[in-house]
Amino acid sequence: MKLSGVSLAILPQPLSTVSEFKGGELLPFLLLSLLAVTLLMGMMCLFFVLRFRRSKSLKGSQSTSQPRLSEARKPKPLLFDSPNRWLAVRNSNPEAVEVALGLHKVMACSWEQGMAEAQDSKLFLSPPINGWILVFGLGLPDPSDDVDETFKLVLSASRRLGQVQFFSANRVINSHAWVQADHGRILRAYAWSGTTLWNQGAFTTAEAELGLTCFEYAEAISQKLPQHEPHRGNAEKVPLLAGRWSLDPTTLDESAIYHRTGIVGSLSFPKAH
Repeated sequence: MKLSGVSLAILPQPLSTVSEFKGGELLPFLLLSLLAVTLLMGMMCLFFVLRFRRSKSLKGSQSTSQPRLSEARKPKPLLFDSPNRWLAVRNSNPEAVEVALGLHKVMACSWEQGMAEAQDSKLFLSPPINGWILVFGLGLPDPSDDVDETFKLVLSASRRLGQVQFFSANRVINSHAWVQADHGRILRAYAWSGTTLWNQGAFTTAEAELGLTCFEYAEAISQKLPQHEPHRGNAEKVPLLAGRWSLDPTTLDESAIYHRTGIVGSLSFPKAH
């Protein structure tokens, strides 16, 4: 009885000691595990945040670079399809062209304003483009109405300015004209409106290369090319001829005129001397 009592008295002591020992080790282990899990989750969150910010930054750089590339490759819009008639003057001084043409009530203006004014019997002088100044406007004479007035204008301007070219094309009635003059001398001129109005000078290489057809005075078209309408082809190719001789206005884009002004004014027809 004494032995069993002693045994019973002694037995709980080792068990409580073991329990206390294990509990003392478990708490630090749990704390360390919780800290490790917290650090791991924090690192994972930081990793995903950095990855998200990096992907967003890459998408942003791509979205800003791609439009610039497309804009660089995208052709700039043209100024207009094709003007009815215009002059090309070999000169880099718009004021000199203004004086030679006898413009009055002149003012500096943008291309948009100048081209709008040119539709109201006025003339718009462009800024120099590759050594040429273009003159647009319904104020220029129409060879179909008065070819002599066209001759006087080109001859007078050429005497004052040197190289002067005149172009006209009406795709509705297919009338057309082109004139090349230098220092008061007509080098080449052709005008057609139902019949040949003006044919002067030798047929040029540019005209031949473009397949233009020119007729002598009173020459019947139907007798030469009954199945074709060369006058229609001529009218469509006038800008191309201008490009061979000087500048094709239908190929100009905004880069040629960006932030540049021209001159607009009314024309007083000069008389040939």
